Amino acid sequence: MPKIDVSFILLSVLCLIVGIGMGIVMGAAHDFQFTPVHAHLNLLGWVSLALFGLIYKAYPALKTSWLAKAHLILSGSTAVIFPVGIYVSIAHENPAVAIAASFVALGGVLVFLANLVRVFFFAEKATTIADEALA
Repeated sequence: MPKIDVSFILLSVLCLIVGIGMGIVMGAAHDFQFTPVHAHLNLLGWVSLALFGLIYKAYPALKTSWLAKAHLILSGSTAVIFPVGIYVSIAHENPAVAIAASFVALGGVLVFLANLVRVFFFAEKATTIADEALA
């Protein structure tokens, strides 16, 4: 999937927009009950997804496996579902969605690890964009 890096980065920016918007609303209302939701939108959404996207951009060989698409599906959906699960846990005292989403998040990271191991240890040559520019 050649646009996996772009997909991660665009999704991360959407999470950042929602996270900032939520922070503005909480600040204006002086109600910080849902700060963990805001924090996880920014951490799992903005930070993690953006880093994944940049890593896929830096190492194009990572994009060549079905693992990249599985990683996007698992981590991208978790960045949205996990904060919703935290909201439900706080507002309705039902942590089931947050617990389930945390396992999906772990799955996404394990798939990413498998892809990294595949490229860095078993592929012919894992080149970076900088390496390709110098060649």
